[in-house]
Amino acid sequence: MKIDIGIHMKGGVITERNPDLCTVRVRLPAGRITTEQIRGIAAIAKKYGGGIVHMTTRQTVEIPHVRPENLKKINRALEKNGTPIGSERDEIVNVIACPGTERCKFANIDTISLAQKIDERLFGKEMPVKVRIAISGCPNACTSPMLNEIGIIGRAVPVRAEGKCTGCGTCTEYCKEEAIRIRRGTCVLDETKCVQCGVCINSCPYSIIVAKNRHFLITVGGRRGRHPRVGRELTTVPDADSAVAAVEKIVNWVYRRAWSGRLLSDQLDDIQFSKFRKEIAGASGGDPKE
Repeated sequence: MKIDIGIHMKGGVITERNPDLCTVRVRLPAGRITTEQIRGIAAIAKKYGGGIVHMTTRQTVEIPHVRPENLKKINRALEKNGTPIGSERDEIVNVIACPGTERCKFANIDTISLAQKIDERLFGKEMPVKVRIAISGCPNACTSPMLNEIGIIGRAVPVRAEGKCTGCGTCTEYCKEEAIRIRRGTCVLDETKCVQCGVCINSCPYSIIVAKNRHFLITVGGRRGRHPRVGRELTTVPDADSAVAAVEKIVNWVYRRAWSGRLLSDQLDDIQFSKFRKEIAGASGGDPKE
């Protein structure tokens, strides 16, 4: 039976500098919100807060200056609005994502639906450490996935159709990594420089460069803050369902093995990340990153 710990103990309720007031953080997976929900939040902030809202770095909204006696009322109002109280403590917090293939011409994957699937299964799960999840549709990494405890990046492996390249050089102009050169009238890829962003695929005017496969690179143990650290590459998986399964395995591993009081990035070796990397690759059908 789930115990009601009280609205004031929810992770999305944050005590302000003035301890007589609190800020209420809203749950908005991938930062998606309808115009009607925006109007609802505005009305709630005006009625129960200070009449303002704050847009956070994790694609959600905070309602500042709420009095504790109004927490139950604001909780009911936010639930009715479809924008319930979020999380901020040692738990799975708001899952963020770039626009993905819905809108961005650089994206390789559907980030929005993936974020929503992960949110449905894992949001608010109590953990020994705070777990932030960020999804980016390509290696441009606009959501900084590699600076989160769990990061997901959509990539595509470019392949040139043999015998059809005209040597026009368009792909070389668009490749920011200088990974493509024109030799003897055809484009040649230097795989050691390629970051699998897929820009050359989209730039080819004759559709001669195609995606061999679009996949998901998953990283673990990144962090922002005063001592930022890039996450370690864990595995690549072929589709969204495999990505969700991999994230669930990571969360379960962290839940069972990690200690409270230390950032995940500081204890990866202690909880045997290398061993876990091999295990999860075999279980998910992915590719372990050595």
